[in-house]
Amino acid sequence: MADAASLFGPPQTISREAGGLNTAIGYWYHESKLKNGSEYIFRQNEVYSQASYGGKNRWEIYGRIGVADLKISDAFSSSNVSTITSNNDFTENWKLFGTLGAKGFLPINKILGIGAFLQGTYYFNNFTGDVAGTNAGVPFTADLKVQNMWDVNFGIGFQATVPYGIKLYAGPYVYYSEAKVNLSANVTGLEFGTAESLFKNKEFAGGFVGADIPLSKGFHLNIEGQYSDRVSVGAAVSYTY
Repeated sequence: MADAASLFGPPQTISREAGGLNTAIGYWYHESKLKNGSEYIFRQNEVYSQASYGGKNRWEIYGRIGVADLKISDAFSSSNVSTITSNNDFTENWKLFGTLGAKGFLPINKILGIGAFLQGTYYFNNFTGDVAGTNAGVPFTADLKVQNMWDVNFGIGFQATVPYGIKLYAGPYVYYSEAKVNLSANVTGLEFGTAESLFKNKEFAGGFVGADIPLSKGFHLNIEGQYSDRVSVGAAVSYTY
């Protein structure tokens, strides 16, 4: 699948030290390359809500629920001149996904600290899209299905707390993601066919950088970017109870 990890967030929880809840709404734009012999660029937009519980400025568990679209560039491009398709890209709109994660944090001093996280995402719905065209002058239609999409991410984050309580963080992460893809018909010149193809991420490691910025009355703004084989960015607004 397109490794749609979403924001990892700062290593240190923003929940109250005594323990408590924080919630968030977020947006994430993701790009990655997946391969099964051939390589394809997967692009996604995600919107989600999150509920987290943490305490002692050391740990946090969280869950997300949201919707995402999916675009696979050149999924229907033909390598055969006798096959002409109505469109080259696979596009499907909002499908439901869920994410679970946990993080831990160890302060080094009042400014610096280090943390680790584990986060996984699963897509509850299949992405489907159709293509039409002609093969040697004979019309055809076919449906492409992307199913069983999931990913898991593990990373280590280094954090510095600067004036105004802003948390700056960065670190490396490793991940694994996959999806099963198949077309409802075998069409000459099209990459996909009725046999199911298992796509996996091209790269297995990347880096992330972000900032958590306190606003007013318990609100925070989290901005983050990630890079593996492509750049992904997003932001979330959270509230600490």
